[in-house]
Amino acid sequence: MTGLGGSGDDQTDGPGGDAVALALRIADAVESLTNVWSVAAQGARLRLSPHQLRALRILEAAPGLNLTGLAESMDIGMPTASRLCDRLEAAGLLERVLHPKKRREVQLNLTGPGRQVVGEVAARRSQALAAVLTVMRAEEREALLQGMRAFMAAQEGIARGADRGPEP
Repeated sequence: MTGLGGSGDDQTDGPGGDAVALALRIADAVESLTNVWSVAAQGARLRLSPHQLRALRILEAAPGLNLTGLAESMDIGMPTASRLCDRLEAAGLLERVLHPKKRREVQLNLTGPGRQVVGEVAARRSQALAAVLTVMRAEEREALLQGMRAFMAAQEGIARGADRGPEP
């Protein structure tokens, strides 16, 4: 582990070295957060793989998405998306319905139980995250929030092709 509170022994020389060293140190925190996130999801009454949960969340946000749209959103192939939907449909979490205007297209929708599972996992994850956040001081929580906002803005900028460049 690199350790966020480390001594700085993992510093890298050269352009971007500080960003690389920071990225290595943040990786531990991300791993810890991922563990909290994953454990909370597995505590739900119906255990689903991260892939299955991601598909359900995408379909919750975009009801009626077709198989191609789901595959593209998840960056997976069509056969994999089809098998994933087969399993979710067999579990009663997803239904396939014919598109009302495009007879050859099938829409994917969450069922009532599918929406319940997504809601339960979201609630469990929020509770697990809140348990960690309550241990932090208020100023640490605020700093984390500000840092996450900046991270998300930078990530969105990269996705749009904008580069803020290094700070002076």
